[in-house]
Amino acid sequence: MAESGATLSNLSTESRTFPPSEEFAAQANATADWYARADRDRAAFWAEQAERLSWAQRWDEVLEWNAPFAKWFVGGRLNVAYNCVDRHVESGHGEQVAFYWEGEPGDTRVITYAQLQREVCKTANALVELGVKTGDRVAIQLPMIPEAVVAMLACARLGAPHSVVFGGFSPSALRSRIEDAQAKLLITSDGQFRRGKPGPMKENTDQAVADTPTIEHVLVVKRTEAEVPWTEGRDIWWHDVVDRQPDTHQFEAFDSEHPLYVLYTSGTTGKPKGILHTTGGYLTQCAYTHHVVFDHKPGQSVYWCTADIGWVTGHSYIVYGPLANRATSLMYEGTPNTPHEGRHWELIQKYGVTIYYTAPTLIRTFMKWGAEIPAKYDLSSLKVLGSVGEPINPEAWMWYREHVGHNNCPVVDTWWQTETGAIMISPLPGVTAAKPGSATRPLPGISAEVVNDSGEPVGRGHGGYLVLNEPWPAMLRGIWGDEERYRETYWARFAEQGDYFAGDGAKIDEDGAIWVLGRVDDVMNVSGHRISTTEVESALVSHPTVAEAAVVGASDVTTGQGIVAFVIMRGDAIADEATGAESIKMLRDHVAAEIGPIAKPRQIMVVEELPKTRSGKIMRRLLRDIAENREIGDVTTLADSSVMDQIATGLREGKSED
Repeated sequence: MAESGATLSNLSTESRTFPPSEEFAAQANATADWYARADRDRAAFWAEQAERLSWAQRWDEVLEWNAPFAKWFVGGRLNVAYNCVDRHVESGHGEQVAFYWEGEPGDTRVITYAQLQREVCKTANALVELGVKTGDRVAIQLPMIPEAVVAMLACARLGAPHSVVFGGFSPSALRSRIEDAQAKLLITSDGQFRRGKPGPMKENTDQAVADTPTIEHVLVVKRTEAEVPWTEGRDIWWHDVVDRQPDTHQFEAFDSEHPLYVLYTSGTTGKPKGILHTTGGYLTQCAYTHHVVFDHKPGQSVYWCTADIGWVTGHSYIVYGPLANRATSLMYEGTPNTPHEGRHWELIQKYGVTIYYTAPTLIRTFMKWGAEIPAKYDLSSLKVLGSVGEPINPEAWMWYREHVGHNNCPVVDTWWQTETGAIMISPLPGVTAAKPGSATRPLPGISAEVVNDSGEPVGRGHGGYLVLNEPWPAMLRGIWGDEERYRETYWARFAEQGDYFAGDGAKIDEDGAIWVLGRVDDVMNVSGHRISTTEVESALVSHPTVAEAAVVGASDVTTGQGIVAFVIMRGDAIADEATGAESIKMLRDHVAAEIGPIAKPRQIMVVEELPKTRSGKIMRRLLRDIAENREIGDVTTLADSSVMDQIATGLREGKSED
């Protein structure tokens, strides 16, 4: 892996280990023998995990594997919403809190399982009234409000796959996802609160559906009370149609392989990939991993996953996994520094949170704000700390353990993807001697390796490509409408071995612990969000002043990676320094408008030419060297090796613009 060799070779050695306390290990949900039990008979192990769920019809076969296509719990039938809500009410837990919800302005709601059941049933009845049938796709773009969970569960109850789109995505990003999935209904809100102020949402979704003929209705939740544009006959207020529905609904059991949702993730070809997840296998692994990784105890834990509902972490570890396990969860609408930088610690203290699952980007932000802030709050309720979204650096891991967990909470650093559906590599908190910065080893029932270019395991002390070499229940079942892209993207690299290539580089240390080192392709990981370089480049080139663009991810203390763009301007688009600064700001804003604020470049460098191979491929490896102020690597494959000298000279002369 030539392009990531430096990253692998520069990985620091980490000798510190933190075994669980005897007290924690004694009460842990999973014990060390789970690994051997899973290795002896994987099918039997996963069948045992599937027994966590309620099946209307038991499966005939655990796994049918025709690489690269899997079917899990073949012949089994179940309903996801029933498993997440109804069965808990039926078992006498209707009064248990499902969600404590805290709005950014300070408004709150407490939703029990019985209340959640009624709301899901009413919403399912409303969707039926609006013409939604089994198999129809429903697009959802909502803030972090309870209606987002209710909408997802109502879709699952009807067997209508949902496509949730992150609330910060632009109208064009939403439109492309609606078009690809051919969604019939869009569920959105009048607006959303962000950093203490109401912001638009309905106006943006109106732009998105202006030319989407498959959308028949837009169902609108009233959140900010803002005046919004309205299209009679198409737009319907949530409260007008949902509130008057019966609060009972007879669910249908669906095949284990029935589509549950499509979630779009960036790829290296510009067009987002619609990752398809199905029902039985996905819910089984979500429930299993939530149970063992977080040591969740129903009725005893208060669990908080800080992810947004629009990302896969929100799907698997706010909605489906926790609810299947009868969790009591905290759901927070706002940002971590609204109205003050201690907001998260304040909420942990207020609700007695026992399990806290967040991203390394946020941990590094907390570090920047200062340890004195969490020190002001009582965090003694915490029992387990989790990390998700990207590799966590050892310094952030140690800060997290010391200043949030007060050195007595296991830290579970989890590796997984939109495509894997659920956690794949993670410590077991009652078993594993955790290492700062390492996801340690695959969970029981999961098989992963680090291999070289030839697909051979590299062994301890070496780095390579992270692959999954056995199918797993929550695995993606394809890319929506594009079987060939599914094969090419995930299975072509190591087709001979039959391995799934995760796209990440990794190293195995001398103790056998896995260290995930980030992407080896051209997908950037910004604050835990995977963003395609091609999408950002396309947005830049769509501006009339830009002739060509190349984008790379560069190390960033706070966000993990920052987006750095190299652009060639058309003609004399930048005539002087003042005009240049204005143009750069315009380009950064343009990218934010085209894709979303998360994709706004940290830095834009104006160059005369880009480094390209003779076949025309841009050598982003060399641009990363520039962006990170490293010594420039091998330039022998360039069509014109003097280009790098020109770029470096131009930057020294002040042609870089922030």
